Amino acid sequence: MVQTVVTPHKKDFNMTVSLPADYVGKEVHVLFYIDEELVSTTSAILPKKKPSDFFGILTEEEGEKMDKHIQQMRDEWNRNI
Repeated sequence: MVQTVVTPHKKDFNMTVSLPADYVGKEVHVLFYIDEELVSTTSAILPKKKPSDFFGILTEEEGEKMDKHIQQMRDEWNRNI
């Protein structure tokens, strides 16, 4: 993937883009959007999650396994080398 950010100073502008060799001869999509548009559109489509929305997504066994792993990581942080 190739990505770049430009700030146009006029309504019309010419842009030259260098593409990797494996892009030549293939269909390439070009998008133009304003960052603010993306943020407002995304927030309108995706509802905000509440902590209660995540209740029950882990089994008790998965939670215990995760808790043991976190405890092991904390013990490793606290050891003197």
